[in-house]
Amino acid sequence: MGNGLSDQTSILSSLPSFQSFHIVILGLDCAGKTTVLYRLQFNEFVNTVPTKGFNTEKIKVTLGNSKTVTFHFWDVGGQEKLRPLWKSYTRCTDGIVFVVDSVDVERMEEAKTELHKITRISENQGVPVLIVANKQDLRNSLSLSEIEKLLAMGELSSSTPWHLQPTCAIIGDGLKEGLEKLHDMIIKEKMNGDGFCVCVEWVFSGLVLTNGRVSSAWSARLPSWMPLKLCFVE
Repeated sequence: MGNGLSDQTSILSSLPSFQSFHIVILGLDCAGKTTVLYRLQFNEFVNTVPTKGFNTEKIKVTLGNSKTVTFHFWDVGGQEKLRPLWKSYTRCTDGIVFVVDSVDVERMEEAKTELHKITRISENQGVPVLIVANKQDLRNSLSLSEIEKLLAMGELSSSTPWHLQPTCAIIGDGLKEGLEKLHDMIIKEKMNGDGFCVCVEWVFSGLVLTNGRVSSAWSARLPSWMPLKLCFVE
């Protein structure tokens, strides 16, 4: 083991402008995913329309310890015909935000099915999940205990860390607290794993991952749809 952890930390600290956490926002259509995204970006309510493909935004968030963290969010449409594409967006993800409508009791079973399906994919084993219980400001919203039961959270894999956060995306209540929980879970998983991975936008000579090993390459900017994850292992 040696001082591998300090080595990883020094490597990461030398790449501050390229480090960001890749987060995928999923959930059924009309759950409020895009409202969550743009409330985080603009700190105000933005009227949205159903997402036909995806929205992506890089947002800097100041957490409770005054540390500014960059999250690269991918908000993917929740219509049934788009859900088979979800796994393509989670291949290089550090965390998943799964948004549920706390009022829509009739579709909670459907939400449960999709949540369990995406977390059971082999590539997503160990990926932290923040379940955003949206619309908690409404009188007829389900309680957290009811949502936890209906989503069968206790049946998720033991390798999947999760947190259920009450929120109101329109006014922003609970969103930052939820992100802090997600950030903590991500850091814990990375430190407990075999290495520390970061997503980058640029590739440089000597910093390209090929077949699990670092190889050299020319300097180039990656397209926004092609996130690259670098892993530093002991």
